[in-house]
Amino acid sequence: MTLRAAAVLLLATAAPIAAQEAPSGNYHRAPAAIAKILETPPTPGVAISPDHRTLGIVGRESLPSIANLSKPILRLGGYRVDPATNGQAEVRSQWMNAFSFKDVATGRETKVSLPAGTRYTYPAWSPDGSRVAMLVQEPAGMALWIADRDAGTAKKLIGGVNGAFSGMPFEWLPDGRGLIVRLVAPNRGAAPVETSAPTGPVVQESMGRRSAARTYEDLIENARDEALFDYYFSGQIARVDVASGQATPIGQPGLYSEFSASPDGRYLLTSRMKRPYSYLLPADFFPTEIAVWSIDGQPVKTIVDRPLADDLPVDFDATVKGPREAEWRSDAPATLVWAEALDGGDPKAKVPFHDRVVMQAAPFTAAPMELAKTQSRYAASMWGDGGFAMIVDRDWKTRTEHRSAISPDRPGEARLLLTRNYQDQYGNPGMPLTEDNAAGKPVMRFTPDHSAVFVSGEGATKQGAYPFLATMPLAGGEQRRLWTAKAPYYENVVSMLDDTGQRILTRRESATQAPNYVIRTVKSGAAKPVTSFPDPAPVYAGVKQRTITYKRADGLPLSGTLYTPAGYDPKKEGPLPTLLWAYPAEFTDAKVAGQTVDQGNRFTRPRGISHLFLLTQGYAVLDNPAMPIIGENGAEANDTYVKQLREDAQAAVDAVVALGVGDRDRMAVGGHSYGAFMTANLLAHTNLFRAGIARSGAYNRTLTPFGFQAEQRTYWQATPTYTEMSPFTYADRIKAPILLIHGGADDNSGTFPIQSERMYAALKGNGATVRYVVLPNEPHGYRALESTEETLWQMTDWLDRYVKPKTK
Repeated sequence: MTLRAAAVLLLATAAPIAAQEAPSGNYHRAPAAIAKILETPPTPGVAISPDHRTLGIVGRESLPSIANLSKPILRLGGYRVDPATNGQAEVRSQWMNAFSFKDVATGRETKVSLPAGTRYTYPAWSPDGSRVAMLVQEPAGMALWIADRDAGTAKKLIGGVNGAFSGMPFEWLPDGRGLIVRLVAPNRGAAPVETSAPTGPVVQESMGRRSAARTYEDLIENARDEALFDYYFSGQIARVDVASGQATPIGQPGLYSEFSASPDGRYLLTSRMKRPYSYLLPADFFPTEIAVWSIDGQPVKTIVDRPLADDLPVDFDATVKGPREAEWRSDAPATLVWAEALDGGDPKAKVPFHDRVVMQAAPFTAAPMELAKTQSRYAASMWGDGGFAMIVDRDWKTRTEHRSAISPDRPGEARLLLTRNYQDQYGNPGMPLTEDNAAGKPVMRFTPDHSAVFVSGEGATKQGAYPFLATMPLAGGEQRRLWTAKAPYYENVVSMLDDTGQRILTRRESATQAPNYVIRTVKSGAAKPVTSFPDPAPVYAGVKQRTITYKRADGLPLSGTLYTPAGYDPKKEGPLPTLLWAYPAEFTDAKVAGQTVDQGNRFTRPRGISHLFLLTQGYAVLDNPAMPIIGENGAEANDTYVKQLREDAQAAVDAVVALGVGDRDRMAVGGHSYGAFMTANLLAHTNLFRAGIARSGAYNRTLTPFGFQAEQRTYWQATPTYTEMSPFTYADRIKAPILLIHGGADDNSGTFPIQSERMYAALKGNGATVRYVVLPNEPHGYRALESTEETLWQMTDWLDRYVKPKTK
């Protein structure tokens, strides 16, 4: 099959002549209005320099071709690697293709001259804001380039960068005169070759020890994969001088997944993976050594050398024993901070505290000092100075978050700032603003009198989301609002441009105005535009959107965003064929589940495989109608999943019909991933919809027996729930036509392509009307232009066949 060969298209209907499987064909082109939007270059990205003088304007690449997506890749340890470049495979990369510097004060923009066809990723400002480093893809490798702000030029610094691991393979040193870079291991020779005959069987065994694991993709499968992992992921850490490009090796080659220089530039924190590897778990679980070196590579301290983490409970808050999540304290010269489990890594353990956070300063010879104990699992830290920092811990089961103030100069004196349900939109107090200090490390911004820190947040209310800037007193008490966005804008704080919060850089949009950046003077309210990015899809400008609210049968308030096509007149045209596109979410509090945030001040334009493109084809779309699954007072939400899902869907359908927009006889339902799972369940357990679209879903929960989505129990602990929630169990009840689409190289945990393959077989065997589309070489979210157009053509064709025609 050639690269232009189409998605596998299998069509089965109740009619005997159509029950035969249709042959594959060529990729379809999306309807013209959709194709035109897809061909429009994406809106550029923006990154402000640490000194606030300059915006980096990042040009983003359009959708890649299927040819690019189909290049040979290696799937190893949960990663996907391009063997030609030793970087992340196409499916894991977001490429950029242009860069310019824009002076904030004058608006003068300098475009950096890059060679034709340049593709890069990970643009990163130097600590002083004078340069930007970027990782450039070359035909046979990855290279580090440097763009100079004052000169407006860019040049290659060094090639042979090892970008196999996710995350940045380089980091600026605090002085800005050099970078720490992970290079391809020297003298590694030729890659291991594949032999035609196996050298022996693949053997795994377990000697009675519990070792449960969720389902993962792209795992190591045999000895050759192990050798390939060693070959492509082994790297040499080096210091690279910006002026000369000279690389000085640091330490010995190894599997360094992470590294970070201390704020004073004297030490290097490293995380190195080791054998034995696992055939059931991705690389994050491999044996790992976390250690500190001097900046010239001399061993200083081993924080932990932990074994393969194959004995963790399946609970979401389960973690490894011993030190983990080691980092540098941002506001100190060279102080390590890490977390340790106090419950053996088992969140079900009945203990007063589940974690502790410790600190150890250079030269790392004194015993670590305990900064704080946390009620739940440690989640994050935010650094300010010796008198104030913040620790965040979270409990998944209850959705509870604690924020505590600590004083690094007085270890052990933690003070609880707040406890909240982290799903609560109305009660979200925002988070402290952080900006990089002179060493390039993030620290909180204090008010000039040092009595408070600046805070920004979403500002969600029933009336809408209106981001804000406030100050949070260090001593505790209510925040003081300095500025709040006003209708018709959604305007979030990007950065403070002075020490008082009176000049701020914001990203501003409205329902009709594309997002752009402005300098806001808080006292006067003046707003000075900095960018002028155009509407990327003006053909979509006439689309109307509004947030609708309604109630479930049990009185729970629900909401969704209703879109209608440009020019739609309900009095003249009457009710429209309507698509409900949703994704269920689990909650522990009905009040939180019923929150509504009006989206009327957001700028919406579809990209990629968005279902909103169907608005150009005459459909109304109820986007993200709330599908809450609630388990209060310790109850398991999924034990009543089907019942609550039916009630959620019934309420949504009734709402759009009552408005006169939706035609009850021409309703469709769709979703991606867990939304596809929802779609199949709704077609099996209701008669609300004439058709469904299910993309990249999982339909048989016995294939994910150690938990899925928000379900922490195993199949053997909750067999009835797993069975009832699986639409595969009820495939014989699905009578409405259903379109199944799946990426042939799905990389998402639990949504193996076999899920759609087996669901198709079950539906076909029970006489359903079903089409099954496999998109070659596509991951969980489809990337290639050809695949994107095929997906949108398939969705349009399916709904045009089974939903748009009015019944007689």
